[in-house]
Amino acid sequence: MKPIQLVLLSGGDRELGLGRMEHLAAALTHTFRTECRIHPDSFDISFARDSRRGQYYSTAILQRLERDNAADVRILGITANDLYVPVLTFVFGEAQLEGNCAVLSTIRLEQEFYGLPHDEDLFRDRLLKEAVHELGHTFGLRHCRDWSCVMTSSNGVELVDVKGAGFCRSCRQPVFQRVWS
Repeated sequence: MKPIQLVLLSGGDRELGLGRMEHLAAALTHTFRTECRIHPDSFDISFARDSRRGQYYSTAILQRLERDNAADVRILGITANDLYVPVLTFVFGEAQLEGNCAVLSTIRLEQEFYGLPHDEDLFRDRLLKEAVHELGHTFGLRHCRDWSCVMTSSNGVELVDVKGAGFCRSCRQPVFQRVWS
């Protein structure tokens, strides 16, 4: 299986700390049973900013990530800035179905976004769930009906909190067939 490469998406209004990236890389290595490393350079996303919305267009970022990165790795770009697609108010992330790239925003995973006190453990739990979810799409997985599966759709942070961090039985099979083959 292709290794996973985490890329810090920068050039926006907010930055994500290296410690959080390292923690996520270790958790993804364990979850997917493959190497997960952090790319040494950040990727500027200022080109994707919509000044009217104050958000970054995730599809444009995905397309540029795919164009500018090698095909021998699975890329997960992570930003602390808010992402959107035109038909939705926001997205936690977006991925290429059966592709090599996915992007993820952390801003709405933070308790502070909702006016609540910081909770690092809760943030890390949410971050892992959404990272696994977006990477699951790159393996060809669609949204799952099992509310406890990490592949269930989340249009609010409450739904991220309810779902599990792992794949249900039917979602796990296609991912790990690729890992073991």
